Amino acid sequence: MANKIRQVKGMPPVLPESTPNWQYVESKFRHLLQSSGYAEIRMPLLEHTELFKRSIGEVTDIVEKEMYTFDDLNGKSLTLRPEGTAGCVRTAIDNGLLHNQKQRLWYAGPMFRHENTQAGRYRQFHQIGVEAFGFADTDIELEHLVLVSRLWKELGLANMTLELNTLGTSEERLQYKKILVDYFQQQQDLLDEDSIRRLGSNPLRILDSKNPQMAELIGNAPVLLDHLGEESTGKFNRLLALLDKLQIAYTVNTRLVRGLDYYCHTVYEWTTNELGAQSAVCAGGRFDGLVEQLGGRAGTAVGFAMGIERLIMLLEKQNSLPEPERPDIYLVMLGDQAQETGFVIAETLRDAIANIRVIINCGGGNMKAQIKRADKSGAELALFLGEDEVNSGQISIKYLREEGKQIKIDQQKLVEFIRKHISQRTG
Repeated sequence: MANKIRQVKGMPPVLPESTPNWQYVESKFRHLLQSSGYAEIRMPLLEHTELFKRSIGEVTDIVEKEMYTFDDLNGKSLTLRPEGTAGCVRTAIDNGLLHNQKQRLWYAGPMFRHENTQAGRYRQFHQIGVEAFGFADTDIELEHLVLVSRLWKELGLANMTLELNTLGTSEERLQYKKILVDYFQQQQDLLDEDSIRRLGSNPLRILDSKNPQMAELIGNAPVLLDHLGEESTGKFNRLLALLDKLQIAYTVNTRLVRGLDYYCHTVYEWTTNELGAQSAVCAGGRFDGLVEQLGGRAGTAVGFAMGIERLIMLLEKQNSLPEPERPDIYLVMLGDQAQETGFVIAETLRDAIANIRVIINCGGGNMKAQIKRADKSGAELALFLGEDEVNSGQISIKYLREEGKQIKIDQQKLVEFIRKHISQRTG
């Protein structure tokens, strides 16, 4: 026997018992976004590596350590997408979606990062992302935060915390970086290796360090919010006032800088304390400069993304997932004539009753084996067709979820009977 070929580490499948949970979350999100005017866009999994170096930033953990990058047969460097925003912007530019237009877009699919795997952190993971282009005011940030808040309500999620910060303009950040570098240089002996390296290239990323030994040093660092101009501060305060009016609770976190270089002004994270170290469930903000940075005309952009795996883990933890849908009917058939009749009956039911779920026994088996399959399927009713039923034009019906109840009716009355049964069940 040949050795088994195992799955790639950190890239787990979604098995049949779990896919209904994914479909539930995705359908909730799809309905919410489409009803709010967002259109779906589907981007390729592979992009030129330069796209992510230019957008995310070369001095980031994602680009330096985590990307799946390789040369194709033509010697071109390609990368499996580690996030969705850069690919969405590139696709929109390539296809003329941004020039003198406003766009509300969303996407869903797998992303890839070579990370240390643990619960809620995988090397292939899935995100739902939202991007809006051409909106300069804070009303679009508010819309995104309202959308996510409404999603939590519709999913029945509790204890979600919204943390916000503002990064100001690129000019304000440049001035702040000088102040920050001066502060850290005076304390350089307290910096870890990563922070020393970032000091000359991307000092804001030091504020995002998870090293507990640097917590006090980072806590005492100058605060960006104290070094912003009146316009940037005013925009942020207006957003906070609107959130107050809508009664969406939040916390201002002045150390929140996000892990990607393209953000400006508003940044935010929705977090939970129920998933251990993987606390961020949804994150986003404004990235006005990215479109021009990737070769398009200067324009405004705002977006967010959330991890589906973490969201489902949280729903499971809070017991907020619905019970899986069960089949309505399982058709038990004994003999060739019964099987022929059974397929006709199944199609008749499907034509007559919208969304009915019918499983036809395939693969033969005696009565006992087929009943066992019917029970395992979770169906409410088993329909029995044997030689007697075929010859008499009748069909036997057994209530699988009610002890000992079985009846026999004419086949011509079956549609009416099943329709009435479903109507009574659904109220």
